[in-house]
Amino acid sequence: MTHGKATAAFKGRREDARLVAGQGRFTADWNLPGQLHASFLRSDRAHAEIVSIDTRPALAAPGVVAVLTGEDTARAGFKVAPPLVKFPGRGGAALKVPHRDVLARERVRFVRQEVAMVVATSAAAAQDGAEAIEVEYRDLPPVVDEEAALAPGAPQLHADIPGNLCFDFEYGDEAKTTQAFAQAAHVTQLTLESNRMIGNPMEPKACLAAYDAATGTWDVYSSTQGISLMLAGLTGVTGIPAEKFRVHAQDVGGAFGIRSDAYVEYCAAVLAAKTLGRPIKWVSSRSETFVSDYHGRAARLGGELALDRDGRFLAIRFNWIVNSGAYLSQPGPLINTMTATAHVGNAYRIPAIFGRHRLALTNTTPTSAYRGAGRPNVSYLVERLVETAARETGIDRIELRRRNLIPKDAFPYQTPIAAFVYDSGDPPGLLELAVKHSQWKTFEARRAQAARRGKLRGIGCAIFIEPSGGGASPREQAAIRFDAVGNARVYALAGPSGQGHETVFPEIVAEVLGMDAQRIALRASDPLGPKLAGEGTISSRSMISHGGAMVHAAREVIRKGLTLAAVELKADPQDVVFERGRYRARGRAASIGIAELAAKCAGASPHPLDAQGEIELKRSFPGGAHVAEVEVDPDTGVILIERYVAVDDCGRVLNHVLLEGQIHGGIVQGLGQVLGEHCIYDRASGQLLTGSFMDYFMPRVSVLRDARLYDHSVPSPNNPLGAKGGGEAGTTGAVPAAANAVLDALRPLGIDRLDLPYTPARVWHAISAAKKGTHTIISST
Repeated sequence: MTHGKATAAFKGRREDARLVAGQGRFTADWNLPGQLHASFLRSDRAHAEIVSIDTRPALAAPGVVAVLTGEDTARAGFKVAPPLVKFPGRGGAALKVPHRDVLARERVRFVRQEVAMVVATSAAAAQDGAEAIEVEYRDLPPVVDEEAALAPGAPQLHADIPGNLCFDFEYGDEAKTTQAFAQAAHVTQLTLESNRMIGNPMEPKACLAAYDAATGTWDVYSSTQGISLMLAGLTGVTGIPAEKFRVHAQDVGGAFGIRSDAYVEYCAAVLAAKTLGRPIKWVSSRSETFVSDYHGRAARLGGELALDRDGRFLAIRFNWIVNSGAYLSQPGPLINTMTATAHVGNAYRIPAIFGRHRLALTNTTPTSAYRGAGRPNVSYLVERLVETAARETGIDRIELRRRNLIPKDAFPYQTPIAAFVYDSGDPPGLLELAVKHSQWKTFEARRAQAARRGKLRGIGCAIFIEPSGGGASPREQAAIRFDAVGNARVYALAGPSGQGHETVFPEIVAEVLGMDAQRIALRASDPLGPKLAGEGTISSRSMISHGGAMVHAAREVIRKGLTLAAVELKADPQDVVFERGRYRARGRAASIGIAELAAKCAGASPHPLDAQGEIELKRSFPGGAHVAEVEVDPDTGVILIERYVAVDDCGRVLNHVLLEGQIHGGIVQGLGQVLGEHCIYDRASGQLLTGSFMDYFMPRVSVLRDARLYDHSVPSPNNPLGAKGGGEAGTTGAVPAAANAVLDALRPLGIDRLDLPYTPARVWHAISAAKKGTHTIISST
């Protein structure tokens, strides 16, 4: 991030030397002696009863060692990992959790659900064996749309969840909100589609499971966003105590929220490893990633905004219907309910808020957290409501925002939802910088110039506040251990997947201890390291929680070193102070540094400077103001992002270049949702129509040609680093900013509503219809 100046020279991330040289170790790179290979037979239909499964042809195939079915996983007593929702819904009703067999039994409920697992001496032999299995199905009618699933007479997915409604959640003050709407001078209403997304990390799902009969323990190698997250899933499904698992993950090729759960394939491998007494390895294909990785977004977002005669916001009301898929992921129900309530008013003073979110079960792949984890839905809906309200009332778009933003002196700001307080921020400052750096005031000249070239040009703004940090664990812990030469190892439950943790976490500890960062190494989610409380890398919490715990651990090292340093300096401990990385006795020139002191104390076990620190998990609320400027070719419907400005408040910035990478990557993922990413199911058959890169759009480097990133930091008082988190910010701002820009470009043609994604075909059809005077809203169906 910059203040309009070039970023300082950067030598590169510590992990880059290994990864660029091809020396990374991802899940598929792990191998164990005597390992067998697995392949999964998956359902070829969306909804059907399983009449029979004949595994004999597979068992007769060359190289096949065993076949597991739903009967095997049921006999093992496998259950469903409990979702993270523990709070009640509307009327006190609890979340209804559908049972999911690790391998399908009696019925399949989405295309490519796992039906059987074949284990063989090679991956190819396992795949051949899976293809030889004969399954007889009795087809049932599918339902893939969330609203259709809740309609009377819809096909029922689970007998114990009538009407396919697994959770009905409400929040806010309904009576106060209703009263505010009754008194409003103007009400803006919108229903938007948040299109279903496929995460598609570079690294497909994979696992290697090995069982040690002598100790009754398992080693599980798999990509994960943190060992604690994977353990929660493994123990929740298998019932095996967490201490019986050692989870290994060195490098993770992308995560985005969908690498936090323990997928059913991993649990099947755990069972097979014990049953057969040999390690079981499985690496999914890209096709399997499309159909069986949890998907993101997939919600119908209804919203209303009430304004008085002066354009002041009086109330906002939400009505969401969320597509949860056929089963529930662990985080899915949480991010589509409570996470939204944390920032439902966005960056605005809105006195009254009420929302109702209904989670529907459908014959589709389950949905989960995906970069932003519900935040882009809130920001998209609120900013589209504000933009539309400005058009409808005739108030300038920027001015309407100015009138309603939370002022800097109102922080900490108690939101209308009692449980959530925004810790710090300056929304008006963010907006003014975004207006300045985007050259908003001279935009009309650029629009006119584009028109002379036959193009449609638009500009859009989005301002937001979003939650980061927190978690289910009450605290986060980190530990520091020293070796014989005074080097330090830092242990945390982080799950790095490209963010640069190996670089920035040692820098944090080095800053406190005054050591050279190169003498400090990160051990993230090390199964052989000290047992720590906390969670993995989710919800932009790494710097806040893991980094904060490291600061406390480093301070504990300094405290422990005071007595040791006094001995070395031949001074009274009360006279020893620690300054700029060295211990000194007052009034004397002699000093000793932490690394030197650690080396002198080597040999003792444990090392006397070894320390552990912890931090209470508190949320922070980063914010931002983003401006996108686009150009639309009316002859083709192609959209180009001509300019993009992001001004973000991520609290104190520890490493600008790494943060820029996070913001830039998040923006591109947000633009992917706006410009083309869309996971589509056929309504009649439930078949996935976008199951490969031939059909599914992915943003490329050319999608964002001119991105200018600035920071406007207001440190958080809720953690020792003052950090707020930046992993979700780019996506949270990009979706509404780009959507507003495209609609601004199309507005002169009379097009003011268009569902995402804005593909060339969809935009071209809207333009053609508008020119003929027959414009209708182009839906996402």
